[in-house]
Amino acid sequence: MRDIRVLLPAIVLAACSPGGASQAQSPLPAPTRVAPTSAVALRQSFAPVVKKTAAAVVNISSKRTVRQQVDPFWELFGIGAPRDRVVGSLGSGVIVRPDGIIVTNNHVVEGGQEITVSLADRREFPAHVLLADPRTDLAILKIDLPNGERLPALASNDTGDLQVGDLALAIGNPFGVGQTVTNGIISAMNRTADPSGDAASSYIQTDAAINPGNSGGPLVDMNGDIIGINSFILSRSGTSSGVGFAIPAALVKRVVETALGGGHSLVRAWTGARLQSVTPDIARSLGLATPQGALVADVWPGGPAAQAGLRQGDVVTAVDGRAVVDASGVNYAVSTHRMGDQIRLGVRRGRGEAQQLTLRAEAPPASPARDERVIAGRNPLQGATVVNISPAVADQVGIDPFTNPGVIITAGGQGLAAQAGLKTGDIIRAVNGRRVATVRDLVTALGNGGRVWQITIERDGQEATGTFQV
Repeated sequence: MRDIRVLLPAIVLAACSPGGASQAQSPLPAPTRVAPTSAVALRQSFAPVVKKTAAAVVNISSKRTVRQQVDPFWELFGIGAPRDRVVGSLGSGVIVRPDGIIVTNNHVVEGGQEITVSLADRREFPAHVLLADPRTDLAILKIDLPNGERLPALASNDTGDLQVGDLALAIGNPFGVGQTVTNGIISAMNRTADPSGDAASSYIQTDAAINPGNSGGPLVDMNGDIIGINSFILSRSGTSSGVGFAIPAALVKRVVETALGGGHSLVRAWTGARLQSVTPDIARSLGLATPQGALVADVWPGGPAAQAGLRQGDVVTAVDGRAVVDASGVNYAVSTHRMGDQIRLGVRRGRGEAQQLTLRAEAPPASPARDERVIAGRNPLQGATVVNISPAVADQVGIDPFTNPGVIITAGGQGLAAQAGLKTGDIIRAVNGRRVATVRDLVTALGNGGRVWQITIERDGQEATGTFQV
C-alpha cells in the first residue's frame, strides 16, 4: 500500500464535534550530548520543559459556510434545494509574540470565515489572519488582547545546530481532547517533499507522535524553544506511525517577519539557477565521491547565480558552510535568507577543487509584468483570472521559473472556465491554433473566436488540446 501524506486537523464540525532567516554564520561546534547512562537518568522528567512551553500553545477552531448540493436524482423531481452547511477544522498554534501573534498551519485556517483561538487558560478570542502562505503551509494570526495584556510566548531555535537523535516534544490539541504532549527524537533533517528541487520547505522528521489536531503546534527542544511547526505525517493507515514532519524554525521566523512587515505572502530569495539533484550517474560522470549536491543546469541571465559567477555544470555542495544533499536543500537554504543577505556557496567546478562563491539574496524578478485580468465574454475561459508567467509568479504558484513564457490561470472563478474543468495552475499555450505568450495575446485571441474553440493547456508538464462549444 502506498504511503500517503496526511494533513492533520481535518475535523468536520457538521458531522462531529470532536523573524527572518538567520544571517550567514560560521559552522557551529557540535554541542556536547550525553545519552542516559543509568536507570535514574531514564526516569528523569520532561515536566520542566512542558511547564515552560504549554501556556504558549493554543487551540484553533476554524469555521466556514459551504453550499451543500442535493442528490441530482431528487433534483429531477424538484425535491430539495441547495442549503448552507457549516464545516470547520480544529488544530493547534503557538504564541510567538506576547502581543498575540500566533503561528499555525495554513491548512488549519484555509478558507475559514470565523477563526477562534482558545488559550491554555480556556479563554477564547476571535483571530484574524495577517498572512497565509499555502506553499509553506504556514499562517500568522493576531488576537487583540484586553488592556495591553502580555501573553506567554516561545522563542525560536533557528541556529541550525540540531542533530539527528536530539530529543524533541510535540505539543498540540489532537482530537479536541485538550492539550497533549508527546516525546521522541529528531529522526532526520532536511527532508524535502519535491525531488525536482522546487521545495518550499525542508522538513524536520520526528518520531514524536503527531495526531489529528496537532497541526500548527510546536515541536520544541529541551530548552523549550521552537525548532519547528508540526505539519503532516506519512501514514498507510491515516494514524501516526512515527513519521511526522515539522516546518523548521528558520522558515517560520521569515514568515512571521513578513507578516509583521505588512506582507501577505512570503517572498523567497531565489538562486537564479535551475538546479538538478546529483544522481549516482551524474556523480560518476563528474568524478564525485558521493551523489550529493545540486548540479547547475541553467542560469538566469543577470540573476543572482550569474552575478555570483555560477556556471552551467557547476555542482553546489554547501550553503553557508553546511553540506547540502540535493537541489531542494539548496533552494530551501537560500529561500530562508532576507533580501540582501550574502550567502556563501561551496561549489565544485569540473574535476577541480571546491571553491567559495558569494550569492546575494534577491527576490525573483516580476518581469514580464503580471497584467492580471479576469476573462470576460462568451468563451471557455470566462471567469478565470490569468497573469503573465514570470519568475516571481512561478515562485508564487510553485512552477519552474524557467518554464516557457505564457499565461497561467491563478483562479478558476465560477464561470465557464470552472465548468469546462480548467483550474488554477493550468498554463494556456494556444487558442484556436494561435500561440499565446502574454495576457494581451490571450485577450486578442479570445476576441476573434466563435462558438467552437480549441484550447491548448499545459498541466503538470503535459500539453493537451480540448474542443469546447459555448
